[in-house]
Amino acid sequence: MKKIYPNATSALEGLLHDGMFIAAGGFGLCGIPELLLQAIKEAGTKDLTFASNNAGVDEFGIGILLQTKQVKKMISSYVGENAEFMRQYLSGELELEFNPQGTLAERMRAGGCGIPGFYTKTGVGTVIAEGKEHKDFNGQTYIMEEGIFADLSIVKAWKADETGNAIFRKTARNFNPPAAMCGKTCVMEVEEIVPVGTLDPDHIHLPGIYVHRLFQGEHEKRIEQRTVREA
Repeated sequence: MKKIYPNATSALEGLLHDGMFIAAGGFGLCGIPELLLQAIKEAGTKDLTFASNNAGVDEFGIGILLQTKQVKKMISSYVGENAEFMRQYLSGELELEFNPQGTLAERMRAGGCGIPGFYTKTGVGTVIAEGKEHKDFNGQTYIMEEGIFADLSIVKAWKADETGNAIFRKTARNFNPPAAMCGKTCVMEVEEIVPVGTLDPDHIHLPGIYVHRLFQGEHEKRIEQRTVREA
């Protein structure tokens, strides 16, 4: 099966449709599938639901799709760096489902493992728990969270071989592997594609069985908050 494509546009061909549910990797501005997000913007696909830790910033990440009003709903943990996100949410233009970071990552992982739901103590007694099933185990109350099953996963890796076995660097590993697992189809952009057998099997973070399409691209290295000492 052909897995390697020349660019983001070709890798997404035939996969996009209005109203779809997309799981996206990335943590802050680290490990964002920026080329795939740009291709979705250019395709004009709208009424999208995104499950992603955050929405990037106004000019980068999912923020570029918020600017063009292509996103209908966000399932996220942190949204504090995006002014347009805040404006749309407060004005009622954008739906928002808040998830604790660990819960969101586990919801993605659970979906990738075929697990429809799980119990967690995180969020008990808060607005997160409203409307969710509660159950006691050994005298402790838990709430049930549902696994995420997305139409499409878009992720970014540091290195991958030609079959999609992938390695993520540092905090890019936080959400990219579980996001990749939970989509019916996973498209991955990679900084470098290497021949099969090049990567140590013990170093693989995501098995290629989860990856359906991949391509190599040039990526921007952004720093979300640059702090330096005085000269």
